[in-house]
Amino acid sequence: MTPIPVVILFGPTASGKTAVLEALFAREPPLVPAEVVSADSMQVYRGLDIGTAKPSAALCRRLPHHLIDIRDIREQWTVGDFVREADRICEDIYRRGKLPVVSGGTGFYLKHFVLGLPAAPPSSQTIRDELKHELAQKGAPALLAQLQAVDPETASHVHPHDTYRLLRALEVYRLTGKPLSAYPRYGGNAPRPSYRFLLLGIHRHRDDLYRRINERVAAMMQAGLSAEVQRLWQQGYRPGDPGMRAIGYQEFFTEEGDLHSDVEQVAALIAQHTRQYAKRQITFFKSLSGVHWISVEEDEKGFISTIQQKIQDFVGTSSFMPSKVV
Repeated sequence: MTPIPVVILFGPTASGKTAVLEALFAREPPLVPAEVVSADSMQVYRGLDIGTAKPSAALCRRLPHHLIDIRDIREQWTVGDFVREADRICEDIYRRGKLPVVSGGTGFYLKHFVLGLPAAPPSSQTIRDELKHELAQKGAPALLAQLQAVDPETASHVHPHDTYRLLRALEVYRLTGKPLSAYPRYGGNAPRPSYRFLLLGIHRHRDDLYRRINERVAAMMQAGLSAEVQRLWQQGYRPGDPGMRAIGYQEFFTEEGDLHSDVEQVAALIAQHTRQYAKRQITFFKSLSGVHWISVEEDEKGFISTIQQKIQDFVGTSSFMPSKVV
């Protein structure tokens, strides 16, 4: 099979990924006919619009985006779901004569997409049912304490409300006697041969990035984020739902699960948590190999021109002519 060329554009939140996509692929004519596969773990949820900074409807009409608004807030969306769907969509985009561009800030998704998924640990419906019964009887804190005792590494990454991952980690341990953290996290050490990747990472100085994050949060609040959360609350969504654990939504809830009344305090928390998340993103991105890091200094146009040249070199200066996938 001819390797499918895929551009992967990533960077921490508020680094300017959408602006690059719009400047290069939503113009007329585009640099290359392309479609975007979103690598954002929260933009998959319907109704989480303002707080996840989804691309506008106008941009999506000019530049199709995939894996946005495809799940209910109560549904799980895993890295396995992402890789399987991204594989299917990238092949379809390529068959239609366009360049797949995978773009987002969820580094865990991107790394799995490049390296592949590891073999899944075994599962047992019987043990899963037993754990669900324990969850109903004892509550999530008791089960999280069990996980901390046998697999502290996994437990440190599991939110108390994330019962799906909590039960899965305990299921694996009870079935195999091995902690989930003992299993390989990635499918291999080399990029999957079914693709030809161009990895482009956006780098901004931290002060600049934090300024942009603060401005984005202020703009979200002005655009009606509080009203969006209030509407979701009225529709019955609660902090334990997978989608509501997103930064920009979780901060609206008190420890008791009610809505905060101090909107200014909520906005400050969102900005703080977003800056902390961006720091973690930057650390994770450093684990990716083969990345062309593009630094944004004062010249925004020059930064986009550099990315444009990298893509032109990758696909060729002529019109994008994909080989037939067999």
